[in-house]
Amino acid sequence: MSPAPPSLALGIEEEYLLVDPRSGELVAAQDPKFMPACRERLGEQVTHELLQAQVEVGTKVCPDIPTARADLHRLRRVVADVAGEHGTAIIAASTHPSATWPEQRSTEKERYQKLTADFQVLARRQVISGMHVHVAVEDEDLRIDLMNQVTYFLPHLLALSTSSPFWNGHATGLKAYRRAVADELPRSGSPEFLESWRDWQRLVEILADTGLVEDATQIWWDVRPSAKHPTLELRITDICTEAEDALTIAAIYQCLLRHLWRLRVRNQSWRVYRRILIEENKWRAQRWGVEAELADFAAGRLKPMRELVDELIGLLREDAAELGCLPELEHARAIVAGGTSADRQLAIYRAALAGGAADAQAQAAVVDWLREATLNGIPVSV
Repeated sequence: MSPAPPSLALGIEEEYLLVDPRSGELVAAQDPKFMPACRERLGEQVTHELLQAQVEVGTKVCPDIPTARADLHRLRRVVADVAGEHGTAIIAASTHPSATWPEQRSTEKERYQKLTADFQVLARRQVISGMHVHVAVEDEDLRIDLMNQVTYFLPHLLALSTSSPFWNGHATGLKAYRRAVADELPRSGSPEFLESWRDWQRLVEILADTGLVEDATQIWWDVRPSAKHPTLELRITDICTEAEDALTIAAIYQCLLRHLWRLRVRNQSWRVYRRILIEENKWRAQRWGVEAELADFAAGRLKPMRELVDELIGLLREDAAELGCLPELEHARAIVAGGTSADRQLAIYRAALAGGAADAQAQAAVVDWLREATLNGIPVSV
């Protein structure tokens, strides 16, 4: 008997970086009044992250993408306004062009202090921000089944989200350098294939009983069953600088889970590929972003992202129409055509250098664009 249809309600979490609005440099220490002011206006929808240079927000549980858009716009605007009141600004980017990790200060919370003590330099290097998308899949075994299948599409979503071409003041040659830093931690990367919800529980029990983890929140896979909600949590993507790009990622992910559920109802499924094959496509997405060619394993050849996005839109069109997010799905073509945040950052940086700017000035120009683009399309009052 097939499980009940998943509700596919969704929530989006974003991590912003705090910068000095004059110099563009990353802020090593928060104004102690900043977070209380955010909490006064946003309550539990805003929280600390590992570093003081970061702030995390999360939308409410949203039935659809239009509702998520309104809440995400509100969160970005309020945090930006509060940051401005405390002498800082926010950027939605997964790395800062010139920040160096040894200069950053961790948040003085027990969880983060323990993380730093356990992982040492690996934790201190986590000067990165991401976007997580939760989609509700209430049936536990269905949640695991869909995780196994949706893993195939994770590199495609990463390619569409890239916003981390710089690290420690250098252009890395990668469009999503954040993954190189995040995957240094144990229990990260592509998920293992699991047979059932009980298989997942047993894995967590083994890790916890032997003292390797405290709970499931310390398994940082690219997609995972949430430890706090009845959701499947997408974690692979960079944070999108522009909110519309973020909503496209969320829409594609929501549509994919609906499509894979529909396959199951017909006693079908997407083929589950070996982890090494998914990691190969993930590397190509990390390196080239929307300029990547990813492997189509069924066709036995590489395909450009433009072709893959066209195929993805065709595959998911019925689901997007039903979920009310067809415009967001089709916006993926605009991302491929115009480039991601990473592409725009690099274009601004290179243009500044070509115009005679020093390296530090070129990186500051990138931060100026990031500040503006983070609030692009968001009303002044929401």
